Amino acid sequence: MSGTGTSNTGTHDTGTYDVVVLGSGAAGLTAALRAAAAGASVGLFEKSDQVGGTSAWSGGMVWIPNNPHMPEIGIEDSAEEAMTYLRSLSQGLIDETLAGALVEAGPDLVRWLEATTPVGFRIIQGFPDYHPEHPGAKPGGGRSLECPLFPFDQLGDWRGRVTVGPQISGNITMSETSLGRGAPHGVPPEELARRRVHDERGAGQGLVAALLKGCLDQGVVPCTGVRAMELVTVAGRVTGVRLDSADGPFEVAARGGVILATGGFDWDPDLVKEFLRGPLVRSAAVPTNTGDGLRMAMKTGARLGTMREAWWVPIIDVVRPDGGVTAWQVNGERTRPHCIMVKKRGERFTNEAANYNALGAAFHVIDVTAFDYVNHPAWMIFDSFYLSSYGLAGFREGNGPTPDWMIRADTLAELAETLDVPEVAFMATVERWNAHRSRGGGPRLRPGAQCARPLVGRSEPSGTGWRRRSAQSTRRRTTRSGFIVARSAPRAARAPIRPVRWSTSTARPFPGSMPRERDGLSDGHDLRRCRRQLGPAMVFGYLAGGHAAQVARDAVGPTPP
Repeated sequence: MSGTGTSNTGTHDTGTYDVVVLGSGAAGLTAALRAAAAGASVGLFEKSDQVGGTSAWSGGMVWIPNNPHMPEIGIEDSAEEAMTYLRSLSQGLIDETLAGALVEAGPDLVRWLEATTPVGFRIIQGFPDYHPEHPGAKPGGGRSLECPLFPFDQLGDWRGRVTVGPQISGNITMSETSLGRGAPHGVPPEELARRRVHDERGAGQGLVAALLKGCLDQGVVPCTGVRAMELVTVAGRVTGVRLDSADGPFEVAARGGVILATGGFDWDPDLVKEFLRGPLVRSAAVPTNTGDGLRMAMKTGARLGTMREAWWVPIIDVVRPDGGVTAWQVNGERTRPHCIMVKKRGERFTNEAANYNALGAAFHVIDVTAFDYVNHPAWMIFDSFYLSSYGLAGFREGNGPTPDWMIRADTLAELAETLDVPEVAFMATVERWNAHRSRGGGPRLRPGAQCARPLVGRSEPSGTGWRRRSAQSTRRRTTRSGFIVARSAPRAARAPIRPVRWSTSTARPFPGSMPRERDGLSDGHDLRRCRRQLGPAMVFGYLAGGHAAQVARDAVGPTPP
């Protein structure tokens, strides 16, 4: 059963549904799919003209501890180990009930999706937990799942209506990137050509497409171009939602509940200023993340939690041919040989190999005397060997003139002057780095020495393709001719690596509403530090959809014989 699907110029069913879902990312699609499979009529509404949200822009990795695929490759896990790991990352802020629900329901989610929907999973081989040195972690991997390639031609008219991000197009899986080891020499051109025949995509594209196909199979057709404005309440209970579209405002009722899966608030400057700690210069999420669900929940009196928490990632500003700017995430890029990161004092300030969310904390350090962010802005420094060997954001040395968003200098002194960083400190930093690299050791930050080191930038070019790098190979000297820095804007003299985030909002459920935002499903640091947000988003979407369907059945009463 379903509501009436529509384009942004079509008509809408303004009646009553068993369950209303707001948002069409991984959380919303999972909730809608679960509710529909349980026999509920579902209204699925999306603010954008396209579906998928930030989930479709992501790598599509889903963190599910103790998942049913782990025994297949000989990895043991348990709910107790997973809880130990989450507690070790929470700094005492863990919500035991939420964390327990994630750990308990995660394996059920995987089994249910694979048994009843087009969604399938496989383990990303050898991909460890982000903090593998912590108790309960799995250094050998097993908890990180991804979907296989999904043929988009199965989506019919919806084939072109899944949003595609600026960095991950989905023509490969995450296992085939430098994060995995499934394609050490790259995906062969003939295989890429084969995938184009049926438009097969992986990563977040494949995940969203499989979930969308499941919804369409259940008769749930997303209503796009529809923005949720206000929750309708009667006697203290949410009974529906007021929406707006190109055709004007309308209202729908929900017997079982309204599930909020509307994403974060990182594109709303007022909410960012109100809730976030630390600087946020750019968002890596879809522009429709303006906190709609959060505002609606706040208006009903819902309790908020962990508003200061986020999923951070360092980025550089890459200027596109059309003059626009893309927030390019530098994950594997910053960990490769012949590259370091420095702050405005010309010094290194962090382990370049840290996972991207953890690295975000480095940008929040404040000088208590100057009352200024010590490590913001920062610059990613590399040499011509790096640019010719690895490339950056689609550009490689020798493939044309250096783009304007990079700054090139022949000497370190010239680069320091251009960046307006202290020359003596900057040159000493590079000299110290090179000296340690020559001896095969490392300074106190010890890049490459930690267990988590192989998480990003695992491969380097060899004569026949790409090979896995050892920790030693990440310590190469930055001494080749020509020094380059990634530049944030074409008219700026400096090139900051900017901290960005997918914002979070966690609300205590108000009767009749269930917050299931992609970036706000945990209390404390625990779930955010496990693996992105797709795992918690989908698990809680699954639970919310099933619960709302049951509430709707109870409201209607038993079916007469």
